[in-house]
Amino acid sequence: MPDRDIPLASWPRRAALEHFRRMAQPAFSVTVPVDVTGLRERAAAHGATPWLAYHHAALEAANTVDGMRQTLKADGTGVREFELIHASTTVLRDDGSFGFLTLPRDPSLAAFAERAKSHLPRIRSASGDLFAADAPGDVREETLVHMTALPWFAFTAFTHARGQGDDRPKIAFGRFTEQGGRLLMPVAVDVHHALCDGAHVGRFFEQFQSSLDEI
Repeated sequence: MPDRDIPLASWPRRAALEHFRRMAQPAFSVTVPVDVTGLRERAAAHGATPWLAYHHAALEAANTVDGMRQTLKADGTGVREFELIHASTTVLRDDGSFGFLTLPRDPSLAAFAERAKSHLPRIRSASGDLFAADAPGDVREETLVHMTALPWFAFTAFTHARGQGDDRPKIAFGRFTEQGGRLLMPVAVDVHHALCDGAHVGRFFEQFQSSLDEI
């Protein structure tokens, strides 16, 4: 299905849209432990690191959730739904700062990883502007899911920075920890409540775990 404008007159979420879009802080965030046992070995078979594998699985999951593919139109007239969404994530640079890397959606983990690995050295060696050395191609900013990884600690909650009018889904991945013989990773999802409810986030986590398990 191509990008489309949602007809609000018949949209079941219209009341939620009108209720939450006027709030000063309309987003909500949840953090859930995700099972990543054996991910390193499964990812390696596709030429990917665990970092690339969970980014890919999260992006695939986000594309299955309609609310995560939607955005509030800038002119205030309604909601736009994208056929596909992509990702932008943070990369630690050699100078201790960070930069952004665009990750276009690709159903193949191997192809997704190959493209990302070809761009990572350039992002790591860049400095200055956060977007320096990124090569988004034809990926539009409004179609991005914002992602970040914090492998230094296993958080139990996370708050994302949001600018004025920012309604993009945001996902943070934490440190792997062993619990009960399984390897778990905390994942925080932050969404705009005018577009997503708890049911949307629940579907995301269900599909995310399934995507990880299927690697």
